[in-house]
Amino acid sequence: MDKKEKKRMEVLQQKISKLQQLLAGAKQQPDDPAEAPRLEKELAAAHAELSALKKA
Repeated sequence: MDKKEKKRMEVLQQKISKLQQLLAGAKQQPDDPAEAPRLEKELAAAHAELSALKKA
């Protein structure tokens, strides 16, 4: 694993953490009904990319 992949994994982990917090807030206060599903989709994509990097 090179520096670029390690950096990308760090960025993805930070993004996942932020998305989880945003998703929790969106579920507690559903101002926009489309926000929670959008955040869940982004979170799933970030998890998928992270797992793909770990396998490579």
